[in-house]
Amino acid sequence: MKRETSHLSGDARDEAIERLYDVALDPSRYESLVDIWEEALKPLREQADFSSPRLLDDPAISSHFRRADAFLDRVDSASAKTQMAQALAPFDKVAAFLFDETGMVNAANPAAFQTLDLTAGVALATIAINPDDIGSITAAARTVFAGEKDNAAVLRVRSRERGHFVVLRLQVTTLGDGARHILAASSEVSCPEGFSDILRRAFDLTGAEASVVQRLVECCSVKEIAEQRGRSIDTVRAQIKSILSKTETRSQVELVRLALSIMDMSNLTLDVELAPRIVSRGYATLDERPFETLDTPDGRRLDYLCLGDPKGAPVFYLPGDYGLVRLPASAEREAAARGMKIIVPIRAGYGMSTMLAPGQDYFETFYEDAGQILAAEGAERCPILTTGDDFYAAVKLANRYPGRFTALVAAAGVLPMTRREQFERMEKWHRFIIAGSKYTPHLQPFMVKAGFYLARKIGKRGFIHAVYGNSQADIETFEDAEAFEAIVTGSEVALTEDRSAHDAFSRMMLGEKTEDWSDAVHALREEMPIIFLNGTQDPQVPLATLDEFRRDYDWIDFRVFEDGGQLILFRHWRSALDDLEKNLSRSEYTPTGV
Repeated sequence: MKRETSHLSGDARDEAIERLYDVALDPSRYESLVDIWEEALKPLREQADFSSPRLLDDPAISSHFRRADAFLDRVDSASAKTQMAQALAPFDKVAAFLFDETGMVNAANPAAFQTLDLTAGVALATIAINPDDIGSITAAARTVFAGEKDNAAVLRVRSRERGHFVVLRLQVTTLGDGARHILAASSEVSCPEGFSDILRRAFDLTGAEASVVQRLVECCSVKEIAEQRGRSIDTVRAQIKSILSKTETRSQVELVRLALSIMDMSNLTLDVELAPRIVSRGYATLDERPFETLDTPDGRRLDYLCLGDPKGAPVFYLPGDYGLVRLPASAEREAAARGMKIIVPIRAGYGMSTMLAPGQDYFETFYEDAGQILAAEGAERCPILTTGDDFYAAVKLANRYPGRFTALVAAAGVLPMTRREQFERMEKWHRFIIAGSKYTPHLQPFMVKAGFYLARKIGKRGFIHAVYGNSQADIETFEDAEAFEAIVTGSEVALTEDRSAHDAFSRMMLGEKTEDWSDAVHALREEMPIIFLNGTQDPQVPLATLDEFRRDYDWIDFRVFEDGGQLILFRHWRSALDDLEKNLSRSEYTPTGV
């Protein structure tokens, strides 16, 4: 490849960079970047060495992408703030805060500000406790971050203001962007706004009496209350006696218990929970399914779902890079009726599964995670169901664990792209990301992140209509009520208002997946049946590419549907269940604990 073919011309370069910053400031302009980028890169792709391409290996271009990425993160900074606020949300009565490995406080609730003098942006060392105890907190935090023991620690420190003991619990938490923080919750109680007013109205207390109740809840002694209010101890005791009478409580302990219950009333809110739930719950026909959780040997959280019959014969379902972890309600019910338990891994960086550290091999780790999930479910042999590009992971799994899988059923399956034309035939949105992964992998993470932020801004319906607009079959499938619910609900592990799996998605698209892995496919020829369910309206695998697949892999059983696209699994799920049922390993299946 000649050197000049790897660079954009002056005008094209300037326009591409301008669109890049447009998207960084407003992700809804993403399609304009797709169009100008495609126009600029097409002639470069045509001249590139297909076996070893790397276009735009230009430090100046890379620098612009890094700056645009920083702009994009700033525009989306409200998302990180929302994640932190939700991490602190359960601690409405007690002081709680988040800090990072540098000792910087990243978020603090009002109680932490009132009782510990902490707010976002200050150093942990400013916490209102005995200075001698600050070292204990930082040492415990280092241990928890390092995972040397448990992922949590409990310690007792003294308040700097009043000298009483404060109990702190430190625990590592990972936000949606993969950043690790310590979530610290304390025994310090703070009364929320409006609490005094509720006390006065409920029990006809005076303002002074309501203030005394607040101080008792905050663990102040009678002497401290008297000093704070500038009253005598006898006056405060008389006020407490009056309060006990009005509230019909018999002791200060009972009074405080009553006050704490009233706090819950003052904290009632209609805010919607935006974070990925500990259950997968639809809004109409889908049954609620709990996320099962494992701890990996390296200390990560690893979630998965079980659909269908909880005691049925196992099927391992790889849900694609959009994280489509739910099937239409009728499909899940039918799977249960046929005695199938569909096990769905939630990959690292999706949902609540911990993201991998930079440099950690994404697919190799997934294969280990898959083995751990299958072992936890007692699945010694089972078929694999995939959608889209996840056929690659299924092939690698089958080669990694010989004899463990009975069949591969690939909905909208994709085989190795070994011809330049196969990339050029794709619809522009798919070509933009997939060809970008092959030709400009160093720029691809920004493209993926911007795409995820676009989907968040315009909504999943708007995004699907944009990306699949030229596939009538996919649009019709998406607009089917059950398919719509399954796709929108399932993809919550990939994208919500406060969480984005763009980093994991990007890492799934790179590496060997963009190269020729046909040897791994052919290695399974005599090992198990492989069935492809493909549609003629697939924007990634149009009919000409599908014909090439059928010629190159004439031993694979291809089923072609005129009314199918890339979302074919959500339309022709019965065909997939039929093929899976033929390859279940019922006789060898023993559920865990039986």
